[in-house]
Amino acid sequence: MRFLTLDVFTNARFGGNPLAVFPQADGLSDAEMQALAREFNMSEIAFVQAPRDPRNTAHVRIFTPEMEIGFAGHPNVGVGWVLANEGRDHDGILRLEQAAGLVEVQVQRQNSAVAACLIAAPQALSLGEAPSQEDIAACVSLSSAEIGAPALASVGLSTVCVPVSAQTLAKAKCDPLAFQALARRRPDLAKICLLYLYVLEENSARARMFAPLSGTIEDPATGSAGAALASLLLSGRPNARIDLNITQGVEMGRPSQMRVIAQRIGEEIRAWVGGSCVPIAQGELL
Repeated sequence: MRFLTLDVFTNARFGGNPLAVFPQADGLSDAEMQALAREFNMSEIAFVQAPRDPRNTAHVRIFTPEMEIGFAGHPNVGVGWVLANEGRDHDGILRLEQAAGLVEVQVQRQNSAVAACLIAAPQALSLGEAPSQEDIAACVSLSSAEIGAPALASVGLSTVCVPVSAQTLAKAKCDPLAFQALARRRPDLAKICLLYLYVLEENSARARMFAPLSGTIEDPATGSAGAALASLLLSGRPNARIDLNITQGVEMGRPSQMRVIAQRIGEEIRAWVGGSCVPIAQGELL
């Protein structure tokens, strides 16, 4: 069974967020996919299977080292890049089924080569009850006075978005025990809780993401969180649309660049996130 690895949300080798993709993963059991996710030990790994609905391109399952999740940004961008390079898109569009819903991928080409992929988040913005400022501050080894008010937002995967200063962003340090304590107080966040710290600067942002409950202490690029953030920001403004360039992973030595769009469509706020990929390796599961 063939696999590829690539760096997502970057134009430079060894930047961005590493991803492994199994482009023909039919036949693997749930236990085998989870075991492979632990073996590769990346923030996520993607398994591409035959679509349940023949009108779609593929069914995609996404695993962290600890669990399966219903949606994530960089696996969908990476899967889109792999499948487009195999010529599996139709007029530049891929339709990927997953647990959180259908994800449409727009393939962008330059001189027939795949240059980038832009994915549509599977759900409209939804907001929930955020954890307390004190609990969130403890998760990143800060005082409550050093962070802004947390907000819980989702466009397919729940994300706690927290505004901070540039100095605080650099200072933050994940405390897994505090995350575990939060999960006990908030069972609804026990399966996975993305904590997204951000510094906003007009049409750009700097960010860091922590999610030890899913097996990822810090993530170099988190498309689902970026899409949730842009949607959250738009919800508090009269604008019809927000375009945001997000830089993440700098503190990890894996700088990443994401383009995120949030737009009002009727009564809903919808989001898209995209970027480039760099292939790294390919191999075969023995």
